Amino acid sequence: MARLFGTDGVRGVANKELTCQMAFQLGQAAVAFKGRTILIGKDTRLSGDMLDSAVAAGIMSMGGTALLAGIIPTPAIALLTRELHCDGGIVISASHNPPEYNGIKIFDGQGFKLPDSVEDEIEAFMARGGAAADELPNGDEVGVAVPVEDACELYIQHAVQSVEKQGIDFKGLKVALDTGHGASCMTSAEALRRLGADVTVINDDYCGTDINVQCGSTHLEPLRALVAECGADVGIAHDGDADRVMLMDSEGNEIDGDMVEAVCAIDLKQRGLLAGDTAVSTVMANLGLTHALRDAGINLIQTKVGDRYVLEAMREGGYVIGGEQSGHTIFLEHNSTGDGLVTALQFLAACKRAGKSAGEAAKAMTRFPQTLINVRVKDKHAADGNQAIADAVAAAEAALGEDGRVLLRPSGTEPVVRVMVEAMDEHAAEQHAKAIAEVVEREI
Repeated sequence: MARLFGTDGVRGVANKELTCQMAFQLGQAAVAFKGRTILIGKDTRLSGDMLDSAVAAGIMSMGGTALLAGIIPTPAIALLTRELHCDGGIVISASHNPPEYNGIKIFDGQGFKLPDSVEDEIEAFMARGGAAADELPNGDEVGVAVPVEDACELYIQHAVQSVEKQGIDFKGLKVALDTGHGASCMTSAEALRRLGADVTVINDDYCGTDINVQCGSTHLEPLRALVAECGADVGIAHDGDADRVMLMDSEGNEIDGDMVEAVCAIDLKQRGLLAGDTAVSTVMANLGLTHALRDAGINLIQTKVGDRYVLEAMREGGYVIGGEQSGHTIFLEHNSTGDGLVTALQFLAACKRAGKSAGEAAKAMTRFPQTLINVRVKDKHAADGNQAIADAVAAAEAALGEDGRVLLRPSGTEPVVRVMVEAMDEHAAEQHAKAIAEVVEREI
């Protein structure tokens, strides 16, 4: 049987793959495994109300208290779970996925995602049908739901103070913002305005079926048009639950998560705040990030793909910054998970401190050309131990030296081996990727 939990909670098409029964049982599990007081938030999807009600009912059926934060970014739930002294937090969101999807992720009392071992215990609990009827409370022992009226305000204050305490404001800064019809419509523009920025926003309304549709951090064209139209100094785009952010300079050039991490890690080191002179990213980070950090005297630790693995490495090593190219960046001083708003604010603060525009600051990293080829195979794990494939990779690595990189990895969801090559020259990257892909296709 396939594992219920993916890399970021339980996801699927709402009311089909992710059912109300599952949501109810996950609510029960949150109380059974974390404690009686659980904070719940959601993004703007139409199915959010339905799943929110089911999760809350599960919590209350176990005698728990469901604190209802309403529409709010994922990182706000991680923060407020800790700040409000809850036993756990639940977010109902499918992040950057299309509107018909939804998801449920659970945080512990410190705002961290659950380890695999606890998720496995929850899966076993659900496989048994949740809590047995004769174990459930009744009468005056059943739980209640309590609205948290100021949840978004508490998060906005936290984000704003993360910049104010550095003695920085954004007066004179023109910002173009795309909230992607998602949860950040409740928070990001207000936080930027309180810091003095002149903000022009698009896609800050929602109907439940437009979240992430041709907008937000995965579709930057509307933001690019807005930057040009209003003459913005910087563009900011969030995904549906605002745990990630993509930025853009005044010329419409994309500033991805790797470039943001480079700027912020170098800024932290210059201020003497970069623990261990080390940053964390995944194996998919552009080689340009490694070079930029190395030139600044910063070590880069690379993990498996997934922000949970980045966070794991950060907590193990006591490091303060980690991220992914996709725009998930974790500042452990400020939050326990990827936080799109805090990331944008910290990047802009670093720019202001250096006296540079977003575009000038982003030049701290030069992105290496990257070629990615997906090779459909019969057995995606057969590349391990195949001598011909190993030889092809070794030949490419020898030719590229320090000016390139080869990465082979099986897809997590498809019968595909991903062949990725980076090089200083686009033609070289493409040439070596094609050569390796041909060998992979022939061998497996």
